[in-house]
Amino acid sequence: MAKLVYDKDGRLMYTKEMNDEGYKILVPMMMPVHFGILMDAFRHEGYNVELLDTNGPEIAQTGLKYVHNDTCYPAILVIGQLINALESGKYDLNKTALMITQTGGGCRASNYIHLLRKGLKKAGLEQIPVISLNLSGLEKNPGFKISLPLIRRVIAGLVYGDVLMSVRNQTKPYEVNKGEADALVLKWQNKLAKDFNEGKNYRFKDMSRILDEICLEFSQIKKTDEKKIRVGVVGEIYVKYARLGNNDLEQFLYDQGCEVCLPGVMGFAAFKIDNRIEDIKLYGGSKAKKKVCELMLDYVSKTEDMMIASTTKYGFQPPSKYAHTKSLIDGVIGFGSKMGEGWLLTAEMLELAETGFENIVCTQPFGCLPNHINGKGMIRRIKEINPKANIVAIDYDPGAPRVNQENRIKLMLAVAREELDKRVSVKNDSKKSKKVDRRKILQNK
Repeated sequence: MAKLVYDKDGRLMYTKEMNDEGYKILVPMMMPVHFGILMDAFRHEGYNVELLDTNGPEIAQTGLKYVHNDTCYPAILVIGQLINALESGKYDLNKTALMITQTGGGCRASNYIHLLRKGLKKAGLEQIPVISLNLSGLEKNPGFKISLPLIRRVIAGLVYGDVLMSVRNQTKPYEVNKGEADALVLKWQNKLAKDFNEGKNYRFKDMSRILDEICLEFSQIKKTDEKKIRVGVVGEIYVKYARLGNNDLEQFLYDQGCEVCLPGVMGFAAFKIDNRIEDIKLYGGSKAKKKVCELMLDYVSKTEDMMIASTTKYGFQPPSKYAHTKSLIDGVIGFGSKMGEGWLLTAEMLELAETGFENIVCTQPFGCLPNHINGKGMIRRIKEINPKANIVAIDYDPGAPRVNQENRIKLMLAVAREELDKRVSVKNDSKKSKKVDRRKILQNK
């Protein structure tokens, strides 16, 4: 066991000695496709990370044991998953650390790390260091550094993850041979993990070629031409993506015969960078910081161009440009509304309705005020703008019965199915009419 070192405020730090001794760093799951790739970005930098994919009611129960039930539901799950792993007996508690993201914004998520340390103390696990993964300089640890090569690998991993998630979701509901799309995702996760460990295919010049290869392979999967209900999923970032947070919503919708669209995480990354620029516009600030953020936003925009080019080339519906998504809320909600997912939540619903995914599940932790305002609170306005929008807001909480959540989604899908049947019927009638007209023309001749 490495020597425990504390900073001047009494915080246990993750030291270089801990990293040299191969401390296992446990990471909570959020995005299965993306995180499977990202872990190898950290491994290449010399960190012994392990992604937790545990599930089940015991996770929430563990979280409730150490976190007050009024606290944000994602905090209960994330902290519950980490402490549940520590209590499982699988890990050497004298050579284990935890990693958690910390945004530094106004959301309660900034306090998860403090709640986690409080929970560890209550559980008698104070010797476990917690690493804050942040780009705001909130906490620093001598044994963990965020280097430029690591940032570049992480960005590449997010881009690959977004495209894999998108083309998988556009293929899986229609595949002739069930399981091909998921198998192809796993193949590419393993390949990219190997490439990252070898220092390959994370540079900008490589990404366009790899994205083309991914889209080409998915385009070769045999698909049916049946019509499916198209459903978009938006919401608080953890509940939106994490199977543990939304009761495996994506699989539930797939089982209901739907094609699912989850807006990619690169749009959220652009939103977080752009917020800093908007802050300076609204309240003033450093011109140098504004310039740096503009350069970062430009880099993200270039990755969007690559994703759009590759998906379009092989017949997939491309992601929307962040700039277009942002333009949809002009005159609808202010750019200063940025706590939680902020105005992006409203914009993504407008974007989904515009691109054919007018059936929308708006996921949110119960009591998450920013997302209630920007999500549930904007549904009426969205329907005024696009009357086709068919939106259901679902709250997730330890006390919320899963059956109630799924029944409300099924009611939304019943309306969606009626609309789909109408469109198919009109299309068929139109085809019949054209055939009759053609026969009349031939008879007249």
